[in-house]
Amino acid sequence: MKPLTVQDLKAITAGQLVQGSDEVLIQHGAYRLKQVKKPNTVLFTNKRIVNWKEYKSLYPIVLVTDRRYSQNELPEQIIMIRVEDSDEAYWKFVNFYRNQFKIPVVAITGTSGKSTTKEMIKHILSAEKNVVSTPLSSNSRTASLQYLLNIDDRTDAAVFETAVGSPGDIKLAGDYFKPTIGIITNIGAHHLNYCKTLEGYIQAKGEMLDIISPTGSLILNADDVNTSKIDLSKFQGRIIKVGKHESCDFQARNIRYHKNGMLFNVYHKKKLYEIYVPGFGEHQVYNALTAIAAICEMGLPISLAAEQLQSFRKLNKQLQVFKGINNSILLDDTWNITTTSLEAGLKVLKALGEGKKKIAIIGTITDLGSWGYIIHEQAGELISEIGVDVLITIGEHASIMALHAIEAGMSSPVYIFKNSTRVYKLLEEIVDENTVLFIKGDMYSKEVSKLADDLKIKKSSTSE
Repeated sequence: MKPLTVQDLKAITAGQLVQGSDEVLIQHGAYRLKQVKKPNTVLFTNKRIVNWKEYKSLYPIVLVTDRRYSQNELPEQIIMIRVEDSDEAYWKFVNFYRNQFKIPVVAITGTSGKSTTKEMIKHILSAEKNVVSTPLSSNSRTASLQYLLNIDDRTDAAVFETAVGSPGDIKLAGDYFKPTIGIITNIGAHHLNYCKTLEGYIQAKGEMLDIISPTGSLILNADDVNTSKIDLSKFQGRIIKVGKHESCDFQARNIRYHKNGMLFNVYHKKKLYEIYVPGFGEHQVYNALTAIAAICEMGLPISLAAEQLQSFRKLNKQLQVFKGINNSILLDDTWNITTTSLEAGLKVLKALGEGKKKIAIIGTITDLGSWGYIIHEQAGELISEIGVDVLITIGEHASIMALHAIEAGMSSPVYIFKNSTRVYKLLEEIVDENTVLFIKGDMYSKEVSKLADDLKIKKSSTSE
């Protein structure tokens, strides 16, 4: 955080100093008491705090509140600023802080690929710039203030992941970050327990258009069907399209699998560039293409992206390649599961498993609410359409996709398990050195994730 004094904060919030010195330096911020982790933190709250003693090691604390405290109720090391409205004062502070920095700020959303794309952008920018970002796949709305306060005078650019758990999440993130560049990687079917319908989920992702600066840019996957349903007519900034179609501003051509990753060409402004990116699958090409478009918007050359992407390290449990049991090849994709990421993973299994036995082990898709049955049926259709030699499902809802794959005409052996207890023993019997194993689940399914770890002969990824 760029430090400021209590006197500065008093002016920003239009508050009155009730107790303490206005010369105290503020170096951290919080809007919940449990977020106060270090001394010299400003806390915005309208809740009455009684037990200050347990926070004695964190004094001084600057309290901004609309509550009234009686004389001697606050320890003298608590500096208090009284305001008319605590929430209003908080947002005045947030807006002031963000507006101090005239830097490119990227906000990324999408059903799949947002964490990888964000990490790619950060990796490319880090060659020449000091970059702040959300860590790994973290995107909690409750941590947005901390993400914002990581920006200081040394920061050249910022990249933030803005997930959608519920409608309004992206707009809230926009209140903090005020992005100059927005990205929608793709839109599948996810978080329908809160967004209710696919249309509602698309609309929630479309909030990205509302939070980008009017002079900013929006980067879209032009090949994604659901993204094309967003109404772009009211967007005032620049629209940049990435994809395989010749109308795209950044077009991917000649996509092919290469050792531990993908090779492709980027066609941009009548010039052709060859790109290698670690990580298998056409989806990884879209991630890289989007990252290239973003850094170009910041004035950096594609040649820098091409150089930096060669050393990009994939995220843990996101289609990582390992040596598996009985000398098989294991694809561990147990970080997240949606129909979008499932389709991407199955396509990688098909490509890497050409001429080999292809086994898919798939867990339940979560966060679907009343849409659970339909989405699992759609997953079954995907499995049947793309094809595997053996299908294993783990979990009660996952059995829906297995049964529907059979109904859709899949004739390969199918094994349905309520849990993972007997799966390992089955795999020991049917897996050999001519097998590619694909295991798909999410971070909430501990038994699927543990099974993936148990199936690895060694812990280091062969693709790194």
